[in-house]
Amino acid sequence: MELENLNPEDIDRIVEMAWEDRTTFDTIESQFGLSEKQVIALMRREMKESSFKMWRERVTGRKTKHQSKRDFQEGRFKSSNQKT
Repeated sequence: MELENLNPEDIDRIVEMAWEDRTTFDTIESQFGLSEKQVIALMRREMKESSFKMWRERVTGRKTKHQSKRDFQEGRFKSSNQKT
């Protein structure tokens, strides 16, 4: 999916999922069709610069944001809005 085709509700949900520690970029891609690179671009576009920098520092290298780096399959909490 292209960033321009997202409605405001989808954008809000993607931003919410991107902030969640245990929601992987793979999950966002399976639900919305956005790659990690596209999620980063969306976050940069939708957030204030200081908030974006804080988010990038938070997720850079974080094992829980990448399915292949995780040592567990499911976290302690799964949002009812999350499809997978």
